[in-house]
Amino acid sequence: MHIADLLTAGRVACGDPAASKKRVLEQLSALIAGDQQALNPTDVFDSLIARERLGSTGLGHGVAIPHGRVKNGTVTVGAFIKLQQPIDFDAVDGEPVDLLFGLLVPEQSTQEHLQLLAQLAEMFSDTAFVARLRAAASAAELHTLLSQWKPAA
Repeated sequence: MHIADLLTAGRVACGDPAASKKRVLEQLSALIAGDQQALNPTDVFDSLIARERLGSTGLGHGVAIPHGRVKNGTVTVGAFIKLQQPIDFDAVDGEPVDLLFGLLVPEQSTQEHLQLLAQLAEMFSDTAFVARLRAAASAAELHTLLSQWKPAA
């Protein structure tokens, strides 16, 4: 599975005003559940927050990948938020976060989950790509950038 397979234009937000970790996780949950009949935002939020309690998903350099699993889930879904202002996310480097990729996978999808997290880590370690995300002025531009990204061969 590729990152582009996880995102729709409707699950990308640019300039989100969320000012706290809890609020941005609520926003990600709403985006993830938005076009998925089988998901509700509360269950998604509960999954994301449960994972955060184990340790922050803030990678560093202003990026976080909140992720979780959902019981009885059948599809893997992603959402992306670029915040108006960086927020404290308890990231490993202590830097505030402004770029977040939320990921929700079915409970039994362990290998797929790990492969997607590895792809996202690779994507966000590309400093030139991250700079283009930060320079993007719209959700449509962000969606295009994220959809066109390809992992190294």
